[in-house]
Amino acid sequence: MNDPWSLFGTTPTGALVTRKRDGGPQLSNVSYLWDPGARSLLISVTDDRAKTRNLRRDPRASFYVTSPDFGAYAVGEGVAELGAVALAPDDASADALVAQYRALRGEHPDWAEFRTAMVAERRLLVRLPLTYAYGWAPDGR
Repeated sequence: MNDPWSLFGTTPTGALVTRKRDGGPQLSNVSYLWDPGARSLLISVTDDRAKTRNLRRDPRASFYVTSPDFGAYAVGEGVAELGAVALAPDDASADALVAQYRALRGEHPDWAEFRTAMVAERRLLVRLPLTYAYGWAPDGR
């Protein structure tokens, strides 16, 4: 594959790969926001999930994406940075979750409800700057 970086952001979903306690892979399907300038992913997660616990213990992660036609793939690797859990509807973490949602999906029909849900779900953002990428495409793209 000539440029694996070009696949990131072509679809809004991918698989986050974290490391379980025994070192084995834990794969989680997630939605993500891609920042091509920073080569970084932004992912909303809940504080009580295995992927979050795994990243707190070992922040190394990989991210797998495919082309929309499933004909090509790319994997990026990096070290995750976990943001703070949203503890109040008007805190900085809730604001960041609003910004991420808006960039991915546009306007929410009820931002107050969204912010309350982010607190209730104990959501936070994971930033994954990718430092290495590889992949494959049948046409060498």
